[in-house]
Amino acid sequence: MGMMIVRHKVRDYGQWRPIFDGHVEMQRAAGLTNPRVYHSAVNDKSEIVVVFDTKDTKMAKDFAASANLKETMVKAGVLETPTIYLLESID
Repeated sequence: MGMMIVRHKVRDYGQWRPIFDGHVEMQRAAGLTNPRVYHSAVNDKSEIVVVFDTKDTKMAKDFAASANLKETMVKAGVLETPTIYLLESID
């Protein structure tokens, strides 16, 4: 099992969150579970970081590159290209 970490800025968290939550079936279909959503504790509250558990790195990578995700992010008010990390445990 691994993790996928996504960091991006959003125009309005109140607009972004329901669209993110409504995308849960696509996330699960890509093997992404247990989403945790964070924002900066000291600086820009529009900077959002989402951490997922992943069961398959290739599925997560395909999801991250998908047109569906890009369209959903535009609709949700994501302001920039996200930074995405795919991590696997070495233990």
